[in-house]
Amino acid sequence: MGELSHVSETGDVRMVDVGGKPTSRRHAVARATVRMAPETARRLRELPKGDALAIAQVAGIMAAKRTSELIPLCHPLPLSVVEVVLEVGDAGVEITAVAETTAQTGVEMEALTAVSVAALTVYDMAKAIDKGMSVTDVALVEKTKEPV
Repeated sequence: MGELSHVSETGDVRMVDVGGKPTSRRHAVARATVRMAPETARRLRELPKGDALAIAQVAGIMAAKRTSELIPLCHPLPLSVVEVVLEVGDAGVEITAVAETTAQTGVEMEALTAVSVAALTVYDMAKAIDKGMSVTDVALVEKTKEPV
């Protein structure tokens, strides 16, 4: 296991210096799940376009773009794409986010922030009818780097 990237040798918190790193095409995919009662999932599936899922999708994209404002030591990145997909299953909503950039550091925090905020938005929209929901399984599932 390596060292913590945001802690100096003397134990001080710091922003990682990426100035000497080459620019690379970065890609990250994250997922999250909002578990809920089957009746809640059914009601979400039956909503028309422009519904809670569309709001959650936009919230996830907006959050990815503001990650460096939310996570103190993250670098602001020029995102080239953020995609957020929500799929309603029998007892929950599966959320996947893809973030990409060409930069000196990765976009995993942006993908994770996107799915987290999208999941919280689904929770917020359905909490009035389902007090037993939970946001689970927030995870980075893919991270790549290619030279440009």
